[in-house]
Amino acid sequence: MRAPFASDPTQSRGRLTPEARSAHRSEFQRDRDRIIHASAFRRLKHKTQVFVEHEGDFYRTRLTHSIEVAQVARTLSKALGLDDELTEAVALAHDLGHPPFGHTGEEALADVMAPYGGFDHNAQAIKIVTQLEQRYAAFDGLNLTWETLEGIAKHNGPVTGDLPEALARYNALYDLELDTHAGPEAQVAALSDDIAYNNHDLMDGLRAGLFTVEDICQLPLVGPAFAEVDLRHRGLEEGRRRYEALRRVFGAMVEDVLRESQRLLIEAAPESVESVRHLGRPVIRFSPAMWVDLRQIRAFLFDNMYRHPKVAEMRVTSDRIVRDLFALFLKDPAQLPEAWRDAVSAMSERDLARAISDYIAGMTDRFAITEHARLCQCA
Repeated sequence: MRAPFASDPTQSRGRLTPEARSAHRSEFQRDRDRIIHASAFRRLKHKTQVFVEHEGDFYRTRLTHSIEVAQVARTLSKALGLDDELTEAVALAHDLGHPPFGHTGEEALADVMAPYGGFDHNAQAIKIVTQLEQRYAAFDGLNLTWETLEGIAKHNGPVTGDLPEALARYNALYDLELDTHAGPEAQVAALSDDIAYNNHDLMDGLRAGLFTVEDICQLPLVGPAFAEVDLRHRGLEEGRRRYEALRRVFGAMVEDVLRESQRLLIEAAPESVESVRHLGRPVIRFSPAMWVDLRQIRAFLFDNMYRHPKVAEMRVTSDRIVRDLFALFLKDPAQLPEAWRDAVSAMSERDLARAISDYIAGMTDRFAITEHARLCQCA
């Protein structure tokens, strides 16, 4: 049953370029389908989550992470009576703006772009779905509904202060009400992101040998999960033991979000999606006790995974690749592909820098590594 505060595709605020409605798909389903078919979505297959994409087939990439986030988001959304197609669309699009090499690539681009308006992956996602994807005859981008764009822009909360340039430009055309919270579907997508990466980073870190089961059994949630598996399934093969334990951690996070969100929604009693946007606080949350546990897990992962020497070594290489490519293209735009050279030929330095940033942000890990080796004559 649809909750009264759920987003209704028949009441969507519409698209920047009006289109006839589909006879067979809701407006939010069309958004989801367009995102799945976007070239930027396919490129996530070869973009870093934590490990650089070519380091192993078993580790998460941005694409597999996005699919896992969407799965969690659909589950939560249906349980809460929300529109699961809108939730899925936001979940699938939430990482479209990430450059190669994950957060390292983003930090490097943000630094070199500081004199030219900066770089932010959420703003870049908006630019991709409103401008850079060019496949339709009547418009640039994907011409998504207002609700999906709102969710991409502010699923992590209101966006205030100095706006990233890409987001400011689009918001001037189509006001996304950035000073309010997003609707509940986008809030679900944001919490689903937290659930997915907390779980799969533990799995990937174990598989990579960055830490051991004994190490993580000292953590809240994780230790009790392994203890339960050992009690129920004595002598279980180690791979199954890990999976059984970590899926219990996963389930505990999902159940906590459902309980806490249901409690908050009953307490707030919003009568519409607009009521949710203007509450001044999110309604999709972990409980305070779960936040305490997750902070300990995140601190462990930061120290033992994200800053592990193996990962840190690749971070140095990734940072250099992004910086070298940016400097090279800014100095010599003739090194850009022909389609990009034609577009930037008459640009100011600021606009040229932003175009180069768009080009680099769209690269996959392997393409950035290959181009760096070719253009910079580096191994």
